[in-house]
This record gives sequence, C-alpha cells and structure tokens, in this order.
Amino acid sequence: MAIRNVREMGEDVLNKACKEVREVTPRIQELIDDMLDTMYESAGVGLAAPQVGILKRIVVIDVTGEDPYVMINPKIIEQSGEQRGYEACLSVPGKTGIVTRPGYVKAVAYNENMEPYEIEATELLARAICHELDHLDGHLYVEKVEGPLRNSEEVEEE
Repeated sequence: MAIRNVREMGEDVLNKACKEVREVTPRIQELIDDMLDTMYESAGVGLAAPQVGILKRIVVIDVTGEDPYVMINPKIIEQSGEQRGYEACLSVPGKTGIVTRPGYVKAVAYNENMEPYEIEATELLARAICHELDHLDGHLYVEKVEGPLRNSEEVEEE
C-alpha cells in the first residue's frame, strides 16, 4: 500500500468522465488500498480514483474515521431534501465554499468483491457521496459553490 499524489484543480484528469470497473483485479485492489491510505493520510473523508490520476468509477468514503465505504460503479438512485454547508476537497487545497446538496441520498454500488449493495445516507455522508460521485463525471465542487471560494483558514477562524 502506498500514498498516491492527489491531483489538483487544473489537471485534465479531474475533468474527464471515468470508465466502469468490470472486475476487481489485483491492480484495482491495490488502487483501492492506496486510495484509503491516501485519504486517511490527507485527513479527507472521501477520495475518488480520478483524484489520484486513475479514470475508474471508484470512490472511498469514511466520515467516521473507522468505517470506510468502498464504492465501485456507484449511482445515486434517489435523493430528497436539501442541506447547505461548507465543502472542501483534497484536489482544491486550502479552499472552501458553500454548496447545496441533497439532505438524503440512496445509492447503489459494488464492494471490493463486486457484490452489489445499497446505502442510504443523510448529513455528511450524503454530502460526501454526492461530492465524490461528481468527481467520477469530471466535476469539482467549485462548480457549485454559492458565493466566493474562501481560504479554509478564514472559515475556521469565524
């Protein structure tokens, strides 16, 4: 397992749609393990494969620090409500902005064994799922920011 370089806004790989994963090969498993290590090392709550330069439909999310979700070929199948709050991204270091997301999402995905599962989420987990799945289609949260993009330190001081 290794820490991978996180790609930053402006790099082409972040603006491209990802390809579906057909099987979990040893290389895909290594990618997933590296993504988890990279996310934890960077103190993030989610990471998508394009953020480490790989155009595959894989995300990892852990909003608790102890219960990671591996989502292969994820899709949101239901959403409702609304939540508004600050978001940040490992690919946009030092910046944050207010984004409105669904308050509730239901998604389907495959785990590392290519077994399908369903997840229902609210609050931070719902926000993280929406944020990470946007990456798979070549979109960054900055496209949805309401108002100015701010320095993270300014917001922490408020």
